[in-house]
Amino acid sequence: MKRLQELDPGVSRAIEREIERERNNLVMIASENYASAAVMEAQGSVMTNKYAEGYPGARYYGGCEHVDEIERLAMERGRRLFGAEYINVQPHSGSQANMAVYLSFLKPGDVILGMDLSHGGHLTHGSPVSFSGTVYRSVFYGLDPHTQRIDYDRIDDLARRHRPRMIIAGASAYPRTIDFHRFREIARAHGAYLMADMAHIAGLVAADLHPSPVGVADFITTTTHKTLRGPRGGMILSDAQYGERLDKGLFPGTQGGPLMHVIAAKAVALEEALQPEFREYQGRVIRNAKRLADELLDRDFDLVTGGTDNHLLLVDLTRRGITGKEAEAALAGAGIVANKNTIPFDRKGPRVTSGLRLGVPALTTRGMGEPEMAVIAELIGKVLSSPDSETVRREARDVVSGLCRDFPVYGRLKGVA
Repeated sequence: MKRLQELDPGVSRAIEREIERERNNLVMIASENYASAAVMEAQGSVMTNKYAEGYPGARYYGGCEHVDEIERLAMERGRRLFGAEYINVQPHSGSQANMAVYLSFLKPGDVILGMDLSHGGHLTHGSPVSFSGTVYRSVFYGLDPHTQRIDYDRIDDLARRHRPRMIIAGASAYPRTIDFHRFREIARAHGAYLMADMAHIAGLVAADLHPSPVGVADFITTTTHKTLRGPRGGMILSDAQYGERLDKGLFPGTQGGPLMHVIAAKAVALEEALQPEFREYQGRVIRNAKRLADELLDRDFDLVTGGTDNHLLLVDLTRRGITGKEAEAALAGAGIVANKNTIPFDRKGPRVTSGLRLGVPALTTRGMGEPEMAVIAELIGKVLSSPDSETVRREARDVVSGLCRDFPVYGRLKGVA
């Protein structure tokens, strides 16, 4: 970054420190991953210079022949990867993808039924602090207090009583398989649209390791990072019959010019996801998550739902007498980056929490496997058993440093180096 160093040393230093942070810590935030060098090259390209309001072949600016080519590539690859009839690759984020769907098919004041944020849902599924909870009337479903699984009978009852115009299936902190077909049955029985937000599990869906909502839900939204391992951004998928309304709902409905450099990076990430190595990677993600869960259970940790089917697990720290906020800070001191998270029926609130969310996509991208998950579980157990001990954190940090040296960022998997 020679030119950046000369022009703006402050920004350059911050980027260099971020590189070192990612290299020298174990990133266990479930929504984070490492985009490949090819994805980053595309995102850092001259495509950032081009305005391209509209869609391929129907732009409001001249000179779009090359960005049209790239967007068409991204669309074709996305349709092929997920088996969808329609796709829009322009959303700047998953939240904007959700907003576009809502504004295309709902009216202000309509009822939406989504997962409670404290039970693992997302802000845009009706939270009162989000546009989704201020523009629309929100009703929430959650987890069964005994099984800690999605209570589909409760969803059916809520839909019968509140008659939502849209039901949202999807989560940001739910470690189990989502039954999209059951959601569809409920939506159809009560005259509601079904939107599936697969932002967290898109990579698993692409690899056929989680049931796909495509062809089941009316609308599917996703981010392009997380398990999909692309640039930060969003997409919308659907049947062809909804395409025109969704296109208009996104542009000009909710955003203007698309970020063509990000769409170029999405096209590269989608091409990577079509390769056999990607499916192998997703298989390792699931195996790593299950091994981490088993190792933590063996160390007397409580896990919400008792384990995981996907890329993340949610630790209930209540019995250990430590808050999620304290656990996050203690692990950070040992070089393990995770995030505090509410658990179902949490009494401590989102700023403190009683839980810790752990994800393995980034560790798996580095090349770590089940033996490393056992080591990491041991480190987590030691640190959280003595969260105030600087000696324990220092010893754990030494082990973390060794793992980071053995599994360097961008040093292991084909297509990622």
